[in-house]
Amino acid sequence: MIRENQSYLNNLRVALDIIVAWLSFALAYFIRFKLIGGVLSISLRELLLPIAIIIPIIWILYYLFDLYSPLRVKSIHKEVMSIMKANLLAYLIFFVALYLFNEPNYSRWLVTIFFIINTMAASAMRAVIKNILHKYRKSGYNLKHCIVIGTTPTASDFITKIKHNAYWGYNICGIVEATYFEKPIITAALAGEIDLSTKYANAFAGYSVLGHVSNLEEILNNNDIDIIFIALEGEHQVYLKKILYVCEKSGVKTNIIPYYHRYVPAKPYMDDLDGLPVIDVRHVPLDNIFKWFVKRFFDIVLSIIIIILISPVLIFSAIMIKLSSKGPILFKQERVGLDRKPFQMYKFRSMRVQSAETEKSQWTTKNDPRKTAWGSFMRKTSIDELPQFFNVLKGDMSIVGPRPERPYFVDKFKEEIPRYMIKHQVRPGITGWAQVNGLRGDTSIEERIAYDLYYIENWEFLFDVKIIFLTIFKGFINKNAY
Repeated sequence: MIRENQSYLNNLRVALDIIVAWLSFALAYFIRFKLIGGVLSISLRELLLPIAIIIPIIWILYYLFDLYSPLRVKSIHKEVMSIMKANLLAYLIFFVALYLFNEPNYSRWLVTIFFIINTMAASAMRAVIKNILHKYRKSGYNLKHCIVIGTTPTASDFITKIKHNAYWGYNICGIVEATYFEKPIITAALAGEIDLSTKYANAFAGYSVLGHVSNLEEILNNNDIDIIFIALEGEHQVYLKKILYVCEKSGVKTNIIPYYHRYVPAKPYMDDLDGLPVIDVRHVPLDNIFKWFVKRFFDIVLSIIIIILISPVLIFSAIMIKLSSKGPILFKQERVGLDRKPFQMYKFRSMRVQSAETEKSQWTTKNDPRKTAWGSFMRKTSIDELPQFFNVLKGDMSIVGPRPERPYFVDKFKEEIPRYMIKHQVRPGITGWAQVNGLRGDTSIEERIAYDLYYIENWEFLFDVKIIFLTIFKGFINKNAY
């Protein structure tokens, strides 16, 4: 049933992608030749034939970019990024083909408008489908029935995520305890001489325990299961080979949740040493030179535009700072940045001038007496952070990234918080994933680092765009920003 549903959804996506492509072309034609104006200098056949060829190519590229695989846990911004990549590649193929086949009369503007519209329409259509499926699965339809093997912290973490993300559509039918009883004990149990139910728990994380791995085959035969999740730890890992044998024998799809998931990225980089898989526990997407260049170029261009647009705010703030208290307009403070190197971060001064020692080690609190009236307003509205766009132009910072901290607190936190120093493998940012999720000011450092690490390990260009939009719509004013 699950496979039939998945096949139906894939066929629906393919059909809708093709329909959207043709409608996009019709709209592009209307814009180019009706709204903008112009004369079509080729026949209808010459107009439609290249499009009839490129649309199947787009469809093939969508397959290559993994847009027709099961998408229960794939975020929409990753789908949009894949659509953009596929359409850009198709756009380049189209243009090269027009030159190779000597088609000078085919409107290049028509092609450009078509691909822009198709990218937006295909992305919007995918977002609508995903939203409908999320609501459908939350209502109890299109579910994948699964069991979890193991009563471990890893299993508990997995179950918690399933509960918090009902739209994934995973229905946990029960738990199998990772306890293995030898054949004589099983024989005695079948004969009624031993009651094995007393030897394992009746429930785990809110779900009933169906049995133990010794009778896993029986459990799979008696239940309609689509997926098995194995979450073993410690001594129970010795049963993994036996468990996999039974799972593969049953034909049920099997996933292993590694116990070391707390120490590796969500998408670890795997290397192959002559058949031996090796995991890079600190793989950072921005180590890729092309991705690094895209992010840096975007930072420079956007910073220049923003500085020009906010120049009246910068001038007004400078005047208000001078009128509200004595001291410099800008406040420079040492922070730790990329590769653990210190730099001077710029902010509008929001406090009265204080000693260097106090600046190094004292947090800002809610009713901090050091703040000026105008400084308090700037902090609440994040105006005090605006000079950091000049840090971005200098290369000290990025627009989006983990917030930089003072050396005193870096030395303190690196001893207390696991993986804290990984944040320094990318440029620090003016805003970040933690900040748009409300983690600013006097909030949990552990939670901030969790969000920062997720950003670092899952960076994509559209992720930056998403964070910037979230900052614009809800990130400027924050109750925790003191």
